[in-house]
Amino acid sequence: MNIGVDAASLGMSNAVTAFSGDVNSGYWNPAGLLRIEDSEASLMHASYFANIAQYDYASYAKKIDDRSAWGVSLIRFGVDDILNTTQLIDGEGNIDYNRISLFSTADYGLTFSYARKPVLYEGFQYGVNAKIIRRVIGEFANSWGFGFDIGLQYENNDWYYGLMLRDITTTYNVWAIDEDKYNDIRDAVSGQNQELPESTEITLPKAQLGIAKKFEFHYDYTLLAAVNLNMQFAQTNDVISSEIVSIDPALGFEFGYTDLVFLRAGVGNFQNVLQIDGTQKVNFQPNIGLGFKYKGIQIDYALTDLGDQSAALYSNIFSVKVDLSIFR
Repeated sequence: MNIGVDAASLGMSNAVTAFSGDVNSGYWNPAGLLRIEDSEASLMHASYFANIAQYDYASYAKKIDDRSAWGVSLIRFGVDDILNTTQLIDGEGNIDYNRISLFSTADYGLTFSYARKPVLYEGFQYGVNAKIIRRVIGEFANSWGFGFDIGLQYENNDWYYGLMLRDITTTYNVWAIDEDKYNDIRDAVSGQNQELPESTEITLPKAQLGIAKKFEFHYDYTLLAAVNLNMQFAQTNDVISSEIVSIDPALGFEFGYTDLVFLRAGVGNFQNVLQIDGTQKVNFQPNIGLGFKYKGIQIDYALTDLGDQSAALYSNIFSVKVDLSIFR
């Protein structure tokens, strides 16, 4: 749930909290769903870790009236066809490759979003997310979880401001572990796996504060500049870190031509990384992207972590967004 969705947003290093205003706002800031004119759908696919892990996303959103909208989205991050070698050796100590089976491990996030624009405050809008989290590790273990997000946006004279509060009540996942399956591996390595893992997993609250400005040149050209401050309320390796809050800034740009072609770039994920000699170095993740929009259909591409400046490997990400009103 922290990776992000939509190649257009990822190409800008996720610095979209303030101005996100389409079907993907259910993830970035549910308040932005109110900028949808009718109804939209979106799909995305990405491969991570040399195609070992697959990341997929689908969403739908619809305008209810001039002051409200709703949406639903589904995320899956999974590794499939993992070799289960726990039964590789039979009862007589012989290796039998026919005893190898396959399993998958996957995380699912189902989000229901609602956005509302109050009557008294022009330019201000808010939204809420209710999230259901499902995690599965083959037949060994599975969990259910739930959480809530709140998003706010304000627009004035082409300036955009946004605040996203994720997991505001903390997000809980409760695990159910198959003890029979666990006992199969309890003594696989002497002295390890002797006790069942913790059955409760907690995701702490996070906050994202954003500001953006859109510039127009000669009616045909636009430039959108945005900055995010991604905050965690714990001490981490973020470039700004304390015991109270850690802040990871992100900066993104989108250059548009006649609302048809878009070039994007961004930089984020600034981290203090300990080097072999004991010194610290600031690593960061640069991204670029490209998009095309024609008659309500938008296709976007992003290349993340360009130049290998962070510990992560680059990934190719594709997404498509459709304004469903074109089919009426």
